[in-house]
Amino acid sequence: MAAVPADADGQEPLLSSGGEEEEAAASRYGDVVETQQHYRSRWRSIHVMYLTMFLSSVGFSIVIMSVWPYLQKIDLTADASFLGWIIASYSLGQMIASPLFGLWSNYRPRREPLVVSIAISVAANCLYAYVHLPASHNKYYMLIARALVGFGAGNVAVVRSYISGATSLKERTSAMANTSACQAIGFILGPVFQTCFSLIGEKGVTWEIINLQVNMYTAPVLLGALLGIINIILIFAIFREHQVDDGGRPSKSINFETEESDYVDQVAQGNIDQMAVVTTNILFFVILFVFAVFETIATPLTMDMYSWTRKEAVFYNGIILGAIGIESVIVFMVVKVVSKKTGERAVLFGGLLIVLVGFFILLPWGKQLPNIQWEDIKNNTIPRITFNEMITPFWKLETQLPSNHTVEPVGCSVVQPWCLYTPLIYLAQYITSDILIGLGYPVCNVMSYTLYSKILGPKPQGVYMGWLTASGSGARILGPVFVSQIYTHWGPRLAFSLICGIIVFSLLLLEIMYKRLIAFSVRYGMMQE
Repeated sequence: MAAVPADADGQEPLLSSGGEEEEAAASRYGDVVETQQHYRSRWRSIHVMYLTMFLSSVGFSIVIMSVWPYLQKIDLTADASFLGWIIASYSLGQMIASPLFGLWSNYRPRREPLVVSIAISVAANCLYAYVHLPASHNKYYMLIARALVGFGAGNVAVVRSYISGATSLKERTSAMANTSACQAIGFILGPVFQTCFSLIGEKGVTWEIINLQVNMYTAPVLLGALLGIINIILIFAIFREHQVDDGGRPSKSINFETEESDYVDQVAQGNIDQMAVVTTNILFFVILFVFAVFETIATPLTMDMYSWTRKEAVFYNGIILGAIGIESVIVFMVVKVVSKKTGERAVLFGGLLIVLVGFFILLPWGKQLPNIQWEDIKNNTIPRITFNEMITPFWKLETQLPSNHTVEPVGCSVVQPWCLYTPLIYLAQYITSDILIGLGYPVCNVMSYTLYSKILGPKPQGVYMGWLTASGSGARILGPVFVSQIYTHWGPRLAFSLICGIIVFSLLLLEIMYKRLIAFSVRYGMMQE
């Protein structure tokens, strides 16, 4: 009989090389055995869940860089404020769907909500590819498409619930951290796909038979639809229901289609520190809030500050975020080693500090103003504007181009009054800020999930993970809406100053609650910190 050796971190253990003829592997937690077939199937299924989490995140970020220019192209009535609602609609759909899919998975095989949710995302991506066809109200069709993609991404609760139930306590922290890493990498690497497709251009090619335009705006969502179909195939072909108890011993659950449940819940003595749970949810909210702000504002900010065209903004920001993605992969490999020596709390504190510095650097300094987008004036000239025009809401101002205008207007639009007095954010500032935020975000994301998992300990984590999902979804709803409203009306100086204030608040909260953010087993003396 071949044993399944464990490593010290609770990572996925390595199988011995005894061969397929060895039928069973002894559990390291007791005399109940887990067969090699069961073990391998369990981890294959967990890996499919990692992929599902990654693709869910990619579905959110793959169009982040192109939503704004595409929205401007298909609907001239759309403004930066509506952009915030479109991006937030994804998270609103996810927040609504997560508890529904989670409840479904409690009573039926998890394959059902997983397949249905992914199918919804595939259909929504196809709808997004056709939002340019209607004669009017195109922006509302885009809003619906993104909301449905988010609704399909509600399977995050199912994914985390499955991983929690399919891993032992020692495996769970690492598995949750890996899940978080897949999610964060998906958020960051999604724009890389967009960058590749920007080479197609705005015109692209048209498939006349089905009226489908394949261009730099629709190709990413079509790829998302294809990846979703592949994900469904993998769920049918590889994914299996597995349940292990806290010690890692196989057991049955209600999610098995053909077997009765004989699983007896093990409820550990002691209560979860609810203040620590609330604190971690707040910190997680702040982390996702500031990163949602960062992703949302990148394209409008660079178009305003550097006079980039829509295509240039999508392409260059995609390259920048691609580099950040590579940076994040390195961070994920290093952060687990660092956290073993310093602990999750210290690493989380350091990550928040790095993000704070990143946004502080992004504040406008100096005296040089951005180029102004205005009719019949040179880009380096500041137009005269009356006081009444200054206080007129931006949606009532009109900027008309000459009838023979064929060149895309660039620069900071004068319908945003702050363009007339806010200093330029230099490109070096922007890139430095990107590097720092790209370093701090993955650190904070992984450590918050790991710390949260340890605080919960052996207790059932389904409901608590649902709260964390809702917290993250809420952050991704409010972040884009917040920054689009503040940025449009008052500019980047106030927007980024408020973000810095929010991060300072989170650092103070972490410092105050530092001693309570400890593992469940440490809190009750079962283990030494």
